[in-house]
Amino acid sequence: MDPVKILWVKANKILPVHSGGDIRSYHLARNLAAKHKLVFFSYYDGEHDDAYAQQLAEHFPGAVAVCTGRKKSRWWGHALDYLANLPGGKPYAVSRFESSRVRAALKAQLAEGQFDVAICDFLDAVVNLPPGTNTPCVLFQHNVECEIWRRHAETEANPLKRAVYGLEFRRMLAYEKATVESFPHVIAVSEHDRKLMSEWVDAARITVMPTGVDLEQYGPVASAQNCDRPLVIFVGAMDWEPNIDGVEYFCRQIWPAVQTKLPTARFRIVGRNPDARVLSLASDTVEVTGRVPSVIEHLREAIVVVVPLRIGGGTRLKIYEAMAAGRALVSTSIGAEGLNVHHGLDIVLSDDPSNFADCIVSLVNEVEYRRRMERAAAKLVEQYGWPVIAEKFEEILEGVIRQPGQISRSLAGASQPVTLVNTD
Repeated sequence: MDPVKILWVKANKILPVHSGGDIRSYHLARNLAAKHKLVFFSYYDGEHDDAYAQQLAEHFPGAVAVCTGRKKSRWWGHALDYLANLPGGKPYAVSRFESSRVRAALKAQLAEGQFDVAICDFLDAVVNLPPGTNTPCVLFQHNVECEIWRRHAETEANPLKRAVYGLEFRRMLAYEKATVESFPHVIAVSEHDRKLMSEWVDAARITVMPTGVDLEQYGPVASAQNCDRPLVIFVGAMDWEPNIDGVEYFCRQIWPAVQTKLPTARFRIVGRNPDARVLSLASDTVEVTGRVPSVIEHLREAIVVVVPLRIGGGTRLKIYEAMAAGRALVSTSIGAEGLNVHHGLDIVLSDDPSNFADCIVSLVNEVEYRRRMERAAAKLVEQYGWPVIAEKFEEILEGVIRQPGQISRSLAGASQPVTLVNTD
């Protein structure tokens, strides 16, 4: 593919890189920037941050960082903001990113006609897309967001929260469907997500791009030796509701059964910004680390990595990272959803709490079984290094540039549908 000019639009700061979505976006954008002219357009709330703009430019020369001018709110500020948004049509998870300042800056970038293609990095980037651009645009969907809200509504025990989740699910479903319908091409991260979105549009307009992993950073480490006090870990952002629900479920319904058979076992929850509900799980056998400089050392110490998620969408990079480090995994089917993994060969899948616990115990006690799983996991992810995945992303962009199609309407806040025609 000849060098092309790419505009990559993403809400929120991408540095430092922590969340799964940011990891995916960062590595793809970096690999694309090495071969093409890529302008990374990042916008964020809070105070103006010159240090962030400088750091962003170091990673992505020519990057644009825009501060929305909106102050970061505490929980009660978000609650008031949410109530104020109720009469509107957009879900709060999207509307809170709306900014006239960002829309004007994006309009200036796109009006010059200097880009061959623009990438809207998820729904919160679309909300500020200006109408009238002739630049071919691609929607990069890291997950099907309405599915997360649906699962929230299904699993939440609190009646008030369940009602809010149900409302946001319905609003997100309508908005996400309309957004996917409006783009000539959508990039999904799993066949599962592609199937869900194919209920809204022709499946030919959706291409699946596999999840990748940094093979150099997460190269296989020696099999854990300390079985006297076996360490089980979970890795993930601990202010994200699916992760919070997952570790609560694990500690309450799975971990007690593990302790019965492995009384010296320890469970470590590794991830930034632990919610109060996560902090309350800490005990003599459960450790909550909070933010850590790197998860590598924790993976090095672990005998088993668990992904007990009941809510989610997209794909979990944490699974491929643990596999690349050569660790045995036990996951729910939702936790491993969309990944090219194989139950009993390179991962163990279980949706029953008692069986989930037994699977952990077996991996701890049966050394050869565990090491066979570790080797198979490391072998599987060798084909998913980020440079390889970025090449697949390039192929998708090349096809969009050749046949850009149309964006049927703008979802950036215009009062009436606007037709955006994309041409070469």
